[in-house]
Amino acid sequence: MTTTGLWCDRCGRSTGDGSHNSCAAARVLEPPRFCPQCRRRMKVQVVPTGWSAVCVEHGETHQ
Repeated sequence: MTTTGLWCDRCGRSTGDGSHNSCAAARVLEPPRFCPQCRRRMKVQVVPTGWSAVCVEHGETHQ
């Protein structure tokens, strides 16, 4: 889970809203689904070598 933003990049809820331990555990295997800066749902593409996620406001993140 990305903790530098205001929002959880897996569930989309505020990072200050309770524990996100299950989100952090799931993010080990999954790509992010929400932009941690603006909470928008991202376009995610998974390929055999990794993943990329694109926010219309903040651009692309990839592994």
